[in-house]
This record gives sequence, C-alpha cells and structure tokens, in this order.
Amino acid sequence: MRTSGTVPKWKLEKVEELSRLIREYPVVGIVNMENIPARTLQKMRAKLRGEVLIKMSKKSIMQHAIEKAAREEKSIAGLKDRLRGQPAFIFSKMNPFKLYKILEENKVPAPAKPNSIAPRDIVVPKGETPFSPGPLLGELQALGIQTEIKGGKIAVKKDTVVAREGEVIDAKLANILSRLGIEPMEVGLDLIAAYEAGTVFLPEVLRVDEEELRDQLALAYMQAVNLSVNSGFLTRETAPIAIAKAYREALALAVEAAIPEPGAVDRLLTKAHLQMLSLATKLDDSALDDELRQSLSSAAASASEKPVKEKKAKEEPEEEKEKEPDEEEAAAGLGALFG
Repeated sequence: MRTSGTVPKWKLEKVEELSRLIREYPVVGIVNMENIPARTLQKMRAKLRGEVLIKMSKKSIMQHAIEKAAREEKSIAGLKDRLRGQPAFIFSKMNPFKLYKILEENKVPAPAKPNSIAPRDIVVPKGETPFSPGPLLGELQALGIQTEIKGGKIAVKKDTVVAREGEVIDAKLANILSRLGIEPMEVGLDLIAAYEAGTVFLPEVLRVDEEELRDQLALAYMQAVNLSVNSGFLTRETAPIAIAKAYREALALAVEAAIPEPGAVDRLLTKAHLQMLSLATKLDDSALDDELRQSLSSAAASASEKPVKEKKAKEEPEEEKEKEPDEEEAAAGLGALFG
C-alpha cells in the first residue's frame, strides 16, 4: 500500500475496521459472492442475521487487512491466497464446520446458464408440460427426451438424465431447462476457506457427511468396547460387560469341569440327565427298567412326531408360543452329541 499521505482516508479506515474484526472474531471466512443477485443476497443476509457478519470490499483492501492482522497472528496470512472471484469476509462465532453447513443449507435454486457446470445429474422428470406441440417437441427429442402428446400438450414419457454431474451445460440445454422450469443450479455463499485457532480449513475438509460420520463413530465405539473387554483394560462403560462375560465363561467352565458351584448345579443335573438318556439308547432293552424304558419310548415318539408337526406348521402357520424343551425331546436331539 502507498504511504498514508497518498492513500485515501476511507481506505485506511476500511483496512483498520476489517483487521479489527479479524482479530475480534474466532472464525474468519472468505466467501465468493460471484453471480449472486442482489435480491438473493439480501434474503441471505436476513436469514443469517445474528449468526454471521458479512463484509464486502475490494481485494486489495482485504489483502491489506489480512496482512495487518497477521502481524499479531502469522497463521491468518494463509487466507490471502483464498481471495478469488468476488470475495468477501464472513465473521462468526460458530465453528467452521457448522458455518459451512449453514451456508450450504441457505443456498437457493437457480436456472442454469450457458457453459455452467452441472452440480449433479440433471433430470427432466416424467409428466406433462404446459407446452403445445411445436418446435419445442423437436428440441426435446434432440436431447434424447422421449415425448408424446397428451390432451393437446407435450408430455415426457420417462425421467431422462440430460446432463451428468460435472458436464458443461450448453446454451440449448440451458434454454430448455429454463422453459421447463427446472433450476438445477444453486446460488449462495460459497465458503472458500475458514480460519480458526491457527488453522485454515478448506471446503473439502468442512464438507462432512453426518450420517457417514455417525456410522464411523458408532463402529469406533464398538471396536473400542471390544478391545477394552478382551484386553482386560476396563473402564466405567465396559466393566459391566466384562463382568457379565466373565460370569458366563466361569459358568461354562464349571459345567464343563463338573464343578458343583451354586449357579452351575441345575445345568450340571440337566447335562447329566441328558447324557444318561443318550447312553440308555445304546443299551439292550433287557438292561432297562420300566421307568427308563418308558422315558425312552416317549422320547422316540416325540422325535417321530416332530417332523410331522414342523410340516403342519409350515402349511398352517400359527402364532408362535414360547416353550421350554422337555427332557424327552432333548434326549432325542442330543443323543449323538453325548454318545
């Protein structure tokens, strides 16, 4: 900047004002105001009032304001390289990620202009149009849009993609989209960069998929719990899970080793009874007493009836009822396991 003797006073005051705001606000952003209609900008300012402060100025003045603020905090000088298009400062107390999200949510639809880039796949939807048959019919067909005449009006037969994301929209397509009332573009404040606590954040970092992030956090939490429990490094959250796991393992060990601990006695008795029935199926009938013979006979009958019941259940599904398996069914099913 030239010496103060030749620089207009208003410029010096503007630089001082902007540099002061840069120092005062915890978050300072650069937004691109290019191609935003004045009326749209006014609506955005009204929506964002109280959330952000937008200050427009010449690039040279903004550069000098950044340089002046950088005398106290060098890291903010990184914003100088982000002054593109028609830049403006945006000041806020919200974090850069929330600021980026709010600016994106406040963008409004806008018609496509010739040579603009499709922000996403552009679709001409199926349905009737307000236009009578005429030159437009041929123009639509030239774009690969299948049409027909319904009630004296042109109708689109099916949804048709007329431009893929990243493709250039030519003048003909822009005109057709405008006539059909399709506004594929978005007009709003594009956050080019945001500064906070010594770091300059760019859009690719601030653009966060919240659903994906939530899923990643949930997965990380489950993995951390799993690591904590299996490594024995317990925390307030994982101690109850580890205690329950240890109890189940101790109970399984007691049953397997036939240790008659209070919590394992019932399971040991059940296991022994099933093993007894399984062994009895391998003995000669003469070695069985009447009670045991009756138990085995009932178990065999239950086993033979089970496929019939299952078939009937498939043919005539009934409401399921919770039922504890009886000893005879268990004996028939577990015979091979304990043999």
